Amino acid sequence: MKHSVNRPPTPDGVVDQGKEPTLQEIINIKLIESGEKERLMELLRERLIECGWKDEMKALCRAYIKKKGRNNVTVDDLVHLITPKGRASIPDSIKAELLQRIRSFLVSTAL
Repeated sequence: MKHSVNRPPTPDGVVDQGKEPTLQEIINIKLIESGEKERLMELLRERLIECGWKDEMKALCRAYIKKKGRNNVTVDDLVHLITPKGRASIPDSIKAELLQRIRSFLVSTAL
């Protein structure tokens, strides 16, 4: 399982026995169990490639590496540089499409 630098790993459906899961945790578990989360992630990857976002981020990384020198850059440096710019530059149309797909999923599961 891949882990993001900026967020904890996704729960595997196991919630602490002592507390009630939040609505966000319940939705996340349902998305994982149904396989919808993986489908949404694949859709996001496709859309980001289609709109040129991935190439733009790659170019930013290459420019930073060239500026700092190959031996003076870590993956963490790149993540900290790219994450805010990357999140801010995702087209609104892609965000809206994903939000609509999530809403449709929630309606269909009657959550």
